[in-house]
Amino acid sequence: MAVKLRLTRMGAKKAPRYRIVAADSRFARDGRIIEVVGSFNPTTEPETVTVDEEKVMKWLNCGAQPSDTVRNILSRQGIMKKFNDAKNAGKEKK
Repeated sequence: MAVKLRLTRMGAKKAPRYRIVAADSRFARDGRIIEVVGSFNPTTEPETVTVDEEKVMKWLNCGAQPSDTVRNILSRQGIMKKFNDAKNAGKEKK
């Protein structure tokens, strides 16, 4: 099963809100999900992002691939840097 971290759309017409979810890549954008790991609201100024860092790190360590947009959101939150540092620290020990 190929797991992706991606956005699923919520909210009313012309008032989008998104959940950051772990989902099987074979299912539709708003289809079946495995776990909700955060939320993203682009309509506020500045945009509102809430992320459960533990859940995101768990999924990244299990091999989940973030979509381009989710990768950018996680980079702005500093989570991708932490993940890469942890991954590189594991390689140095070997």
